[in-house]
Amino acid sequence: MGQRTQRVNELVKREISNYLHIRYRSECVRWTITSVDVSPDLRNGTVAYSVLGDETHFREAAAFFRKKVGEIRKEVGRHVVLKYSPKLRFVRDEGIERGNRVIEILEGLPETTEKDSDEFSDPNSELFQDNAP
Repeated sequence: MGQRTQRVNELVKREISNYLHIRYRSECVRWTITSVDVSPDLRNGTVAYSVLGDETHFREAAAFFRKKVGEIRKEVGRHVVLKYSPKLRFVRDEGIERGNRVIEILEGLPETTEKDSDEFSDPNSELFQDNAP
């Protein structure tokens, strides 16, 4: 990805976030725009968002973005001067939810004692001995 594309992505992301924060403050309190990927020809863009909450909040966010995509595109076109105003597609970013799930799994694992960790790190341990005849 070129430097120009990265700058455009960050600029569009910032403008969408600012617009949602100013215009729809109460509705968007649980949503975060995590990334924007605008195609090199500037005609299409994918906006990833994360939702804080359960599946109900996700459905509300998806319905909101489906309903307001034209308005958001118009505002981006007004504030970001590009050859074309990209057609936006909003998708759920599940990276944060996956990360939280991994943390939950790791927290659920039994803790190892210091003796257990020494056994695995000691090269003289029987685990590292060659048991060949």
